[in-house]
Amino acid sequence: MSAVSVIIPWRPAPSRVTAFDALTSWYAREFPEFTVQTVDTEDDVFVLAACRNRGIADASLDDVVIVNDADTIPEADALRAAVAAARASGLVHLPHTAYHWLGATGTTQYLAGLNPQQCEFELVRGACSGVYVTTPRTWERHGGQDERFRGWGYEDAAWNLAHHTLLGSPPQRHEGRVYALHHVAETRAGARYDANAALMERYRSAAGDPEAMRSLVSERVPVSAS
Repeated sequence: MSAVSVIIPWRPAPSRVTAFDALTSWYAREFPEFTVQTVDTEDDVFVLAACRNRGIADASLDDVVIVNDADTIPEADALRAAVAAARASGLVHLPHTAYHWLGATGTTQYLAGLNPQQCEFELVRGACSGVYVTTPRTWERHGGQDERFRGWGYEDAAWNLAHHTLLGSPPQRHEGRVYALHHVAETRAGARYDANAALMERYRSAAGDPEAMRSLVSERVPVSAS
């Protein structure tokens, strides 16, 4: 049986520590058998795509890797189903069909011990991030994530289009919810964000065209290797 590990892209920020502590406590309680570790790169800004790529690359090709954002808690049964299916499906799995952003009020309720299903939330429609379950072999087959998305914005949406176009299917979802905990929002403006938006437009243009998408993916130069 292949191993299962959890990687959490993580660069400490004061408002994020509470959510990070809640997530790691959840794994210690629900899945003590999993190895949990954080991953970052040496980049001057936080490059989420590079963290994910590096963490997955460190595992054996057929191991199952859970890539868990530092503020997002899945439901245990959905995560188990995703882990079991990811071993041989050739697809990335999302252990959720609903993404609940708890906000400040819902997060306070959760941290006070309220069942997360009962916490106040905002439903984020179409969310394709938060928690991924994959193997390094599957991640390689569609190029992983584009490390040219620096700072915050668009890396998940671009990856979702590449997965659908190059693997012939969207990521496979499993019935359940993830709960995103509150923290100070990151700035999504400026030259770096504009560059991310422009790159995202190229992904939209290549969507559905495997040749165009392969060409776009082939341009990537890993930031984490520079």
